Amino acid sequence: MLSRPIFVYTELSPNPNSMKFVLNFELVPDGLSFDYPSLEAALEEGKSSPLAADLFQFPHVKRVFIASNFITITKGDDIAWEEVLRDTKQFIKIYFEENHPVFEQKTIDSNTLIVDARDSDTVQKIKAALDQYVRPAVESDGGAINFHSFDEGSGVVKVLLQGSCSGCPSSTLTLKAGIENLLTRMVPDVKEVVAEGV
Repeated sequence: MLSRPIFVYTELSPNPNSMKFVLNFELVPDGLSFDYPSLEAALEEGKSSPLAADLFQFPHVKRVFIASNFITITKGDDIAWEEVLRDTKQFIKIYFEENHPVFEQKTIDSNTLIVDARDSDTVQKIKAALDQYVRPAVESDGGAINFHSFDEGSGVVKVLLQGSCSGCPSSTLTLKAGIENLLTRMVPDVKEVVAEGV
């Protein structure tokens, strides 16, 4: 058993179907995140999460995203948060009070925002800008952003938006008005930012 009390509070996200459940301790190292769009993904070898798998036992849970000190749960359109919020929050609290694991084994992926010496100068600048300016804002909304690729010829940056950003009606606006404007100002070689798999 953990000797400290477990606190869970909720925050709304821009996606009306997603709710951010914030805990008073870190679940994964800062900058890393795990997205589970299905029960099958939560059981996948090398990325398995008993926490995510157990949350999928609730019929309203459609996606589980785990990062930093929070869990973002996306529900279906067929039910209101008011109907399931209390039970979901209580489940998370008890889960950690009983000291159940977040992950089956070490499933911490490499952080794609870490600047690699093999990256071009432009990619290093893009990753640094995403890490310093964009990631904190996206995480505060219950999501995450990961660098996918940069095409030197066209100037197109591809990013992966996860958590509450996935399927969010305002994610396109966030991408174009926020992330694209920032990157095109800070890194002149960037002409456009697009989301991969959203």
